[in-house]
Amino acid sequence: MGRILVGDSGVSMKRMGVGLGLCLVLSSAWAQQVWKCDVGGKVVFSDKPCPQSGQPVPGRNLQPNVVDAMKPEVVDAAMGRPPAPAPLVPLVPPGNACPGDGEIRGMQTRGNSTTLGDAERQFMQDEVRRARQCRNGQGRYTDADWDISREAQAAQTQLSDRVRQDARQRAEAMHSAADADEGDRIARRRIAEERLARRQQQQSQSGQNPAASSPR
Repeated sequence: MGRILVGDSGVSMKRMGVGLGLCLVLSSAWAQQVWKCDVGGKVVFSDKPCPQSGQPVPGRNLQPNVVDAMKPEVVDAAMGRPPAPAPLVPLVPPGNACPGDGEIRGMQTRGNSTTLGDAERQFMQDEVRRARQCRNGQGRYTDADWDISREAQAAQTQLSDRVRQDARQRAEAMHSAADADEGDRIARRRIAEERLARRQQQQSQSGQNPAASSPR
């Protein structure tokens, strides 16, 4: 009477299961229909029925280079379809070009110099504040913008009042264009300075001609 080898039969069953699974996978791959289409005299392989003339091709008969011919962009181009639109990429605003920490410290040191006049010292301190605002992401500056600022800072030691003032105005115009908030601040300060200058001029004229203001 023969013996039943349970262990060997279990291994055999596992091997049969693996083989059956592979057969199912291969059969499903072969079952995928591929069409050989004739489009404008060109042979194009597609996974969809041909719009004009063509014939189905079994998957097992396909050559490896057919994979490239079945790419969606190749099929669309051969069939005259418009290409798929590119995904929209959000526009990211360009980053700021700002002075470094070392340059800002140098600006601060020059701004505290006792050799500068009040207007020049105030301008230098304003440039330090604007540079720090830039580092915090405020405004949209370029390297060329800060070149204008550096020229204006260097001009604050010139002997000519006109040269110093013109340089400050160029730098402030640059800041107003690069940073809307700073531009509003500059405009408000100029209005306040003009009002103060007119008031001082009126007081000076009244002091020079006291008879004009005295009651008759």
